[in-house]
Amino acid sequence: MNHQFRLKVEDTALLVVDLQEKLLPKIINADDVARNATFMVQAAKTLGVPVLATEQYPKGLGSTVEPLRSLIEKVWEKQSFSAVREGGVLDFLKSDARIKVVLVGIEAHICVMQTVLDLLNQGFHVFICVDAVSSRYAIDVKIALKRMQQAGAVLVTSETCVYELLETAANPVFKEISAMVQERMRQIGPVGNASSNK
Repeated sequence: MNHQFRLKVEDTALLVVDLQEKLLPKIINADDVARNATFMVQAAKTLGVPVLATEQYPKGLGSTVEPLRSLIEKVWEKQSFSAVREGGVLDFLKSDARIKVVLVGIEAHICVMQTVLDLLNQGFHVFICVDAVSSRYAIDVKIALKRMQQAGAVLVTSETCVYELLETAANPVFKEISAMVQERMRQIGPVGNASSNK
């Protein structure tokens, strides 16, 4: 069966794009983006999904923010805005047969978008966690998400991705994932407080 439009642990990777110390504080909903990206990374590691990350010119923009940096084993430095222009990430995805890529990171209209377009051009199926990507200005996020969707990327939320990868409450890591979901709910606060990039 072709699972082109369904996330599966065996052929999916999570890519964290440029969530760096000097960039993140300038981003809309920075706390939400960091929290949701961290949730995605923790869940992916628990489920056995490879987690990759990039840093745009870290000498000037700093390292990936904590606690994300401590959770991620594979981090590539880059100067190209696209995360897959300089090898490394693309080589890993191809060598490990990861044909689906879930993206979180910043900025939506620059590095995330160029990465998404390059991945789509390479034949990958791309899923964008809309609650874990952002930019400095709302209009840039809105138009970038629209363009990426029109190009063929699938817009999702972080919790959607996690439960889709989990597949069933019979999964051996269900209780562990459920505890992460509950912790994230406590961090967000009362129902309806989660921000959106509309």
